Amino acid sequence: MCLDVTHKFCLISSINYQDTDIMWLRDPFQHFYSEADFQIACDQFYGNSYDVNNRPNGGFNFVKSNNRTIQFYKFWYTSREAYPGKHDQDVLNMIKGDPFITNIGLKMRFLDTAYFGGFCEPSRDLNRVCTMHANCCIGLENKVHDLRILLDDWKKYMSLLPNMTASPPSSWSVPQACRASFNHLPKNKTPGLGNR
Repeated sequence: MCLDVTHKFCLISSINYQDTDIMWLRDPFQHFYSEADFQIACDQFYGNSYDVNNRPNGGFNFVKSNNRTIQFYKFWYTSREAYPGKHDQDVLNMIKGDPFITNIGLKMRFLDTAYFGGFCEPSRDLNRVCTMHANCCIGLENKVHDLRILLDDWKKYMSLLPNMTASPPSSWSVPQACRASFNHLPKNKTPGLGNR
């Protein structure tokens, strides 16, 4: 995520920001929280959209343009100085529970992976999933490979008769190459935030 560009857009309009490695399967907008100022997808979601222990992923978020979000983005942007060398997403994870966020009244919500899944934590219910993110994956070739498989899985699911889609849903056959990509990380790197 490019914090500087996103902050500039927040000055003029509400935005939905997303990485290019996100597959839209159905309309996700009905699953946004109308009262939230800032909502973000997760690498890991722990069942409560208010829980700051959720592991956010900056690859998909929706931001309302208002004074709270403008202050938040300024805070996030300047917080990078306190964590030199860290990815924007890592910095967000470090500041998401900071008292400043409560003090400005920012309403932050974390999006449920049941609707906003990814390779870190795939949505298991194909009747509910809206987007899938090729997160927790190293390398463009691996992402493209697994997104193609994901699209094939989705086409197979959508070709089922309506009464078959109502039965317990099948699961994804991904990640494959993305899962293997983490076996080749340097010893000082670990899967998760900042290692995309």
